[in-house]
Amino acid sequence: MSAVETRTVAEDEAEIRLDRWFRRHFPGLPHGALAKLLRTGQVRVDGKRAETGTRLVPGQSVRVPPLGDLDAPRPKRALAVDPHDAKELERLVLYRDASVIVLDKPFGLPVQGGPGIVKSLDAMLDALRFGAEERPRLVHRLDRDTTGVLLLARTAGAASRLAAAFRSRDAEKTYWAVTVGVPTPREGRIDAPLAKRPGQRGERVVLAGRDEDDAARAITDYRTLDAAGRRAAWLELAPLTGRTHQLRVHCVGIGCPILGDAKYGGPGAMLEGFPEQLHLHARGIAIPHPEGGVLRAEAPLPPHMRATFAALGFAAPRPIKPARAGARRG
Repeated sequence: MSAVETRTVAEDEAEIRLDRWFRRHFPGLPHGALAKLLRTGQVRVDGKRAETGTRLVPGQSVRVPPLGDLDAPRPKRALAVDPHDAKELERLVLYRDASVIVLDKPFGLPVQGGPGIVKSLDAMLDALRFGAEERPRLVHRLDRDTTGVLLLARTAGAASRLAAAFRSRDAEKTYWAVTVGVPTPREGRIDAPLAKRPGQRGERVVLAGRDEDDAARAITDYRTLDAAGRRAAWLELAPLTGRTHQLRVHCVGIGCPILGDAKYGGPGAMLEGFPEQLHLHARGIAIPHPEGGVLRAEAPLPPHMRATFAALGFAAPRPIKPARAGARRG
């Protein structure tokens, strides 16, 4: 591009970050080059200076300066997805429409890559295009060993709207956990700040004092749905904040570590005769749908939790069929 250009933000780009908007329209523009253009005022939104994280609104105008060789496309390495893995991913789909995919994430599948991770969901998302031009996008995360409902956005606009819903706490998330021990009282609210600390085996999240500089407020509502004497409990957990490992550390904080959580519960998180796997399941979500209405979805228990429920005498209801409700009709 050799001349100044003004582009209008489209309806499906609501709430998208400015840097991601540029990545969408000018994929060859390096992040560092964009940062320099913003710093020098060459890129403007509605005539005003902006930052990489500025959220865009449909109808706004974006001034794009001459990019020249800065926008030269960079070669992309296509990541082929093993056909078997692709079929397995397709089987995990609980719900799909033009904007959203809901997956039932299995135990042990990392959502994103990292040191020592050979296979991750993020690396295989091309298998879930279902004929769409855009690659699905992650809009929230689950730990490697946490199972259940995971949302993907099928367009940039849907990703922006879903991310905004998570930030504003418009998303209602429900988790199920089997804990070692039964909490007292049996239901309540855990309002305990968390902080990240370095450890011998990597970073850990710990309960922190409210006056500590790096403490982040973390709130979880819980209630006991059933119990096996004082030995174990089936808890419903509703995080009102989204801190890393929040539910796992909060359960330890009330004296009831999640079964199988060796990292935070240690030996006290194990019960003889039960799987030494994390018993934390993202049971359901209710979130504003990008196209209107509310999307509600639930995921069935994973095999190891089904076996534990049967052994403890817990009876879980069937998950609801995922559906979008309350949308306006034209």
